[in-house]
Amino acid sequence: MPATNPPWSGDDEKFNRACHTRWRERFNQGPSHLGDRQGEQCGGCVFWVALHGRLGDDYGACTNARSFFDGVVRFEHDGCTAFTERGDGSFG
Repeated sequence: MPATNPPWSGDDEKFNRACHTRWRERFNQGPSHLGDRQGEQCGGCVFWVALHGRLGDDYGACTNARSFFDGVVRFEHDGCTAFTERGDGSFG
């Protein structure tokens, strides 16, 4: 018997746009927060883990215990003062 509520794949474009609309109110890209560290974005942090599916193209979870955003879904271009650069220079 198929599941009536299968696991979310992250690939429904309409749902993804609705999430982006809601979540963009929490973006943290302003210079008042990052100061001179604006280039240090979540997508380049070793502690940023991308979500599954197409939603993971832009969003991931912060797993940095030193960050205020630990355990929070973040836009890849957000940032924080606990940024830790990936050793391989990758992004996203």
